[in-house]
Amino acid sequence: MRRREFIAGLGGAAVWPMLAQAQQAVIPVIGFLDAGSADASAHYAAAFRKGLSETGYVVGKDVAIEYRWAEGSFDRLPVLAADLVRRQVAIICASNGAPTVLAAKAATATIPIVFQMGDDPVKFGIVPSLNRPGGNITGQAAQNAELGPKRLELLHGVVPAATTLVLLVNPTNPNAETQSRDLHAAAHTLGLQLQVLHASVEREIDTAFASLLQLQARGLMIGHDPFFNTQTERLAALALGHAMPSIYQFREFAAAGGAGGRVSPCRVGR
Repeated sequence: MRRREFIAGLGGAAVWPMLAQAQQAVIPVIGFLDAGSADASAHYAAAFRKGLSETGYVVGKDVAIEYRWAEGSFDRLPVLAADLVRRQVAIICASNGAPTVLAAKAATATIPIVFQMGDDPVKFGIVPSLNRPGGNITGQAAQNAELGPKRLELLHGVVPAATTLVLLVNPTNPNAETQSRDLHAAAHTLGLQLQVLHASVEREIDTAFASLLQLQARGLMIGHDPFFNTQTERLAALALGHAMPSIYQFREFAAAGGAGGRVSPCRVGR
């Protein structure tokens, strides 16, 4: 081999890794921020990837995804959102509740944010209006909170003789006060007494269930909250162990075996 050809070959060999790195660098990165856990929110992530595929984006080829899971701890969300901003992702998908969306919005005013939540985004100041969200943020709101009174009504239908029902909420969730207020009003309309119990960590769930007998509760409503979504099996087992008819926002609770007493649990929502 001639000296000139040998040097040219070396130059080409050196350039190929640089070209490969350049190609990898131009692939946009999506930040996926979720208040739940990878297991509990697997269906959200799978649906997101499916949606990307249906629009022609193949994960690993056309786009990459950086996942950040708060594991039900809302205080971790600002740090995780800031990490995605430092990563300079092209867009942030804020999934699973108002706390996630609020953390993403606080972290950036320039990176586009697409959200999925069950509350009214206008009420939480996330967007100025539903038809004109404006700014760098848009998304989909199931308005799951509005179904709370209907879930309470269905639970009352399952245990019509009950006079006292219990609502379990996460006090660290910004929607906890609204949930409690709206469901107190719904309970009053039904002629029921509603007791509100709080839980934001696992041990507090156990404490809440331990107090059901003292409260003479005949039915339990699990508030809509990403932390509770990570605890479906635990909540189901406790509902069974206490023979407590329960109603929940998602089918995962029923799938986990959460049939309290002799009736099956209900869910109104997804």
